[in-house]
Amino acid sequence: MIKVNYHALVENKVYIGGESALLQVLREQEITDVFDLRDNGTEAEGFPAKVTRHHYPIVEHETGQEASVQAAIQAVKEAVNSGKTVYFHCAGGRNRTGTVATGVLLELGLATTVEEAEALAKEKRPDINIKQEMRDVLKGFYPSK
Repeated sequence: MIKVNYHALVENKVYIGGESALLQVLREQEITDVFDLRDNGTEAEGFPAKVTRHHYPIVEHETGQEASVQAAIQAVKEAVNSGKTVYFHCAGGRNRTGTVATGVLLELGLATTVEEAEALAKEKRPDINIKQEMRDVLKGFYPSK
């Protein structure tokens, strides 16, 4: 049995994971757009030409990432709302991916608070481990949430 290293955040619409699962998800799902959240993201060898790659770098362990996080969340939301099937990833699929997943769930109306969205994201991908600095960024975007 093949181990699945990615997870469906929103069934048949949004998939999340780490860099290592990229080619697997592209083989197994009908992904139209990939969002790479790594700060030094390079295209994987064997990346299919029919899939659109977007680079939205979020730098870990640095302050001032609010604009980068917000741009990634909005780009994924817009892709999903326009009928695209997306995969987004960072290196390990835990902190940056978890941060964007939490924001996407809020933006799509699938959760009402940061805590609820983070818990739902962790249900879907137990590897998620959002660092406090990124959680604070989310709280800044969704203060009443």
